[in-house]
Amino acid sequence: MKTSQAFDIDAAYASLHNRFPNHKNHPVIGVTGNFSDGSLTLLSGYYTSVVKAGGIPLVIPPFEDTDILLSLLDGIDGLLLTGGADINPLFLNEEPVRELHGINPYRDRQELLLARLAANRQIPILGICRGIQVMNAAFGGTLYQDIYTQAEGVHIKHSQDMDRAFASHTVRIEPDSLLARIMQTEVLPVNSFHHQAVAESAPGFRVSARAADGVVEAIESTEYKSMIGVQWHPECFILNGDKCMMPLFGWFVREARSFQAAKRLHERMLTLDSHCDTPMFFGQDINFAKRDSKIKVDLHKMAEGRQDAVVMAAYIPQKERTDEALLAATAKADRLLNDIEEMVAANCTVVDIARTPADLYRLKREGKKAVMLGIENGYAVGKDIRNVERFRNRGVVYMTLCHNGNNDICGSARYNEENLGVSEFGEQVIREMNRVGMMVDLSHAGERSFYEALEISRCPVVCSHSSCRALCDHPRNLTDEQLKAIARLGGVVQVCLYGGFLASGRPATVCDAVEHLHHMVNLMGIEHVGIGTDFDGDGGIIGCNDSSELINFTRRLLQERYGEEDIRRIWGGNFLRVMEEVQRI
Repeated sequence: MKTSQAFDIDAAYASLHNRFPNHKNHPVIGVTGNFSDGSLTLLSGYYTSVVKAGGIPLVIPPFEDTDILLSLLDGIDGLLLTGGADINPLFLNEEPVRELHGINPYRDRQELLLARLAANRQIPILGICRGIQVMNAAFGGTLYQDIYTQAEGVHIKHSQDMDRAFASHTVRIEPDSLLARIMQTEVLPVNSFHHQAVAESAPGFRVSARAADGVVEAIESTEYKSMIGVQWHPECFILNGDKCMMPLFGWFVREARSFQAAKRLHERMLTLDSHCDTPMFFGQDINFAKRDSKIKVDLHKMAEGRQDAVVMAAYIPQKERTDEALLAATAKADRLLNDIEEMVAANCTVVDIARTPADLYRLKREGKKAVMLGIENGYAVGKDIRNVERFRNRGVVYMTLCHNGNNDICGSARYNEENLGVSEFGEQVIREMNRVGMMVDLSHAGERSFYEALEISRCPVVCSHSSCRALCDHPRNLTDEQLKAIARLGGVVQVCLYGGFLASGRPATVCDAVEHLHHMVNLMGIEHVGIGTDFDGDGGIIGCNDSSELINFTRRLLQERYGEEDIRRIWGGNFLRVMEEVQRI
C-alpha cells in the first residue's frame, strides 16, 4: 500500500516549463451537464473518454441566457450531448404516456437549441443515450416515449441491472455506414440504460445501428456532417479499463480538431464566394439580416460558415433583343444594383459594399462582411457601350458576357444552334471592359465565344461559376482545353456548386465538388482555381448547401492535404489576383 505524499506544486509547475511549446492545441469539447437537486453533475466516463481521446472537456450547465449560449458556441470545437432524464413530450407536441419517467425541466430547452445552433455552425456533435434523442428531436425526427408500449414487436431488455462498464446486448451496424468504418465491425456488444428511443430518424440522418428487436441504436448524418448519435453509453467502458469504445471518441475528437483547424484558418484568410444569385429573391420579402429560410446567403449564414465576402450578381434573364426589351434589361440591372446597395446600407454596421480587393481586406480587419457587385448577362448593356463604364463606376467588378441564350455580345453555351461567337459589338464591349477595369466573365459563353473572347481580351478572364465537362458532360461546363487555355493567359475558373454541373443522374455532394477542383488543379495549377457557389441560383449540394456550410468545404480541403496557402488561393486569392490586375489597367 502506497503512503500518501504532499503535492509539490513548485516541482509540478517547473516540469511544465522544461520544454517549449509546453502545450498542444487540443480541441475544446462542450459537454452538457446534468442538473438535479440543486447540483450540476457529470459522470466521470464522459470527461475521461474525451481527455483520453485528446480533447479538453468543458462542462455546459443549463442556463437561460441565449446571448451567452451563442458566445459559448464560438468557443467550442465539438458538442457532446450526454445522457440523463426523459425528454418532455410537450416540446415534441405530444402528451405524456403513463410510462414516461422523470423529466429534467432545466435541460430540454437549452439542449434542443444547442443542437440546432451547433449544427448551423457545423460543430461536430456526438449524442449519447438521451443525447441521440435530443439530436433527433432537434432536427425534426420522432421519438418513442416508451419503447415497450409504443414500438411494435417483442423487445429485449434495454435497461440492464449489471455494472454499466459491461455489455448486455449487441447491436448490428449498417455495413456501409460511418459508424461501421469507425468501429470496424458490424456486430457490437453494448450496454443499455433507456426506455425512450428514436422512432423515425430526422431529415438529413439515417439509422446506422439497431438492436436485435429493431430498436434504433445509432443515427448519423447523411449530409457529410460530423454528427453521430448512439443509444448506449460508450463512456462507461473506459472506467473499467476497456478501450472498446475509444474509436468513437477518437473519431469525435479528430473531427473537432479538424473543425478547430478550419475555424482558425478562416480567421487568418479572406473567404470569398465569387457568385451568388440572392438578388433573384428580392421580390419575395427576404430579410438579409435574419436567418432567412428562403435564401442561402444571409448575414447569419455567412457568419456561421465564417464566410467574409460574396459577389452578388444582378441577374438579367435573356429575352427579346428589341430596342424596348434592351432598355428594360438595362433598367432592371440598375434596379437590382440599387436593391443590393439598399440592403447593404440597411445593415451598414456589419456589412459594406467592396469595390476592390483592398476594400475586402479592410472590411475583414474591421470585422465586417463584404458584398461585391456583379452583372450576370451582358444583355444588361443593351446596345449602348457607355453602360459598361457606367456599371463599373457603380462598383460592378465583373459581367458575364451572356446567359442562357444568345445576345448582342456573343453566342451562349446553351440555345445557340447557330454556333455564334463574339459579335462586332461584343468585341467593343470586351475592350471597354478591359479599359474600365471590369473582369470579363466567360461562364455561360459558348465555346466559339469563349476562344474568341480570349483572343480579344488584353486582360486575364474569369469563369465565376463553372465546372469540368470531363467529369460531368454539361454544355455549361468547360472542356480540358478550355481550362488550360484560361490558365495559360493567367485567368481563373471557380468551381460551381450547382449539382447538375457536378454529377449526372444523382444528387451531387461536396465530394463531387472537391473532385472537380482536383481536376482543375491537375490541369491548370493551384494558381487558377476557386469557388463560385451559385447559391440562390440553384447552387447548393449535399454537404455544402448554403453559406453556413462553406467551412465544410475548407475541412474537405484540409483532409485532402491542401496547405494553408493553397486554400487561401482557392478561397478567393486567385480571383482577387485577377481582379487587381484588371483594375490596374
